[in-house]
Amino acid sequence: MAPLKTITNSGKNRKFPFYLKNILKTYLIPNFWCRMRLKRILATLDKRADKEYIIDRVNYYCKLNEVRGLSAQNPIVGTFKRKGHKSVYFFDTNDVIRYFPVHYRWRYLFGDIRDLQPEPTLLKSRPLNCDNSNSVLLKMNKVRHFIFIDDKKKFSEKRDMAIFRGGVKGNKLRTLFLQKWFGSDICDAGEVGRHLSDNKEWHVKKMTLFEHLDYKFVICLEGNDVASNLKWVMSSNSLAVMPRPTCETWFMEGRLIPNVHYVEIKPDYSDLRERLQYYIKHPDEAEAIIKSANEYVAQFKDKKREKLISLLVVDKYFRMTGMKQ
Repeated sequence: MAPLKTITNSGKNRKFPFYLKNILKTYLIPNFWCRMRLKRILATLDKRADKEYIIDRVNYYCKLNEVRGLSAQNPIVGTFKRKGHKSVYFFDTNDVIRYFPVHYRWRYLFGDIRDLQPEPTLLKSRPLNCDNSNSVLLKMNKVRHFIFIDDKKKFSEKRDMAIFRGGVKGNKLRTLFLQKWFGSDICDAGEVGRHLSDNKEWHVKKMTLFEHLDYKFVICLEGNDVASNLKWVMSSNSLAVMPRPTCETWFMEGRLIPNVHYVEIKPDYSDLRERLQYYIKHPDEAEAIIKSANEYVAQFKDKKREKLISLLVVDKYFRMTGMKQ
């Protein structure tokens, strides 16, 4: 059984307030009220000083630049119901889609998506380094992925080591990492999770996010799609260490610059010791990366702007699929 502190004070977002807030909002505020307000909300874009920034992000999430119709078997907005969907994905998506006409046809996928899509699709994640324009990103599963942390400990006060905790079973890249670095003097690595691998030596107790902050470096390795810990690590005073990402979400991992926002290591992790030792010996450079990472994270903390961007992304999606004339 997990230690009590990892349950009550883990540093992660608590799901009960998330569910309560979204249940009340979903069932107490009628959808027609949201649809009545959409035009007025979108019009606020023209008065904003950060208009160009917002448009840039909208076009990044929705790369469609020509009309691509949807096949008739796709559902309409009016049939979107909670039943049959994971609640976190339903609530995050419904919070945006309910502002649009019920007869609009759309395509969506929930979960960890790494595949290219045959038609324009709203989803949480998409692959990088390819034509992924049919994959339109929405801010889904926020309660798990969008965690930011208030780190009181300075980089100079932390241990000269890296820390890794995560699920490993079925993940070749994470398995390779533990094969190379488990038990090393430079990285405290271990496997946690519901489904553990057969290598019992790797099994360790869970740690809170705050306990991770005792280390100067936190290893961020992709799971089924992105590295889910990357966001809170980049909001801390520790350095995120990872290979170049192959997948991205609303966090725009594809825009992260190696050795500016995070410490890049090779995909086979062979240079881990060398990279960590470099930044231990060059703390000024480490602090510069931390500052850049914190600044990158800050753009996602304006909730009102995030909601506007989400609505604009879906508005563009419907225009580019021919639904909105």
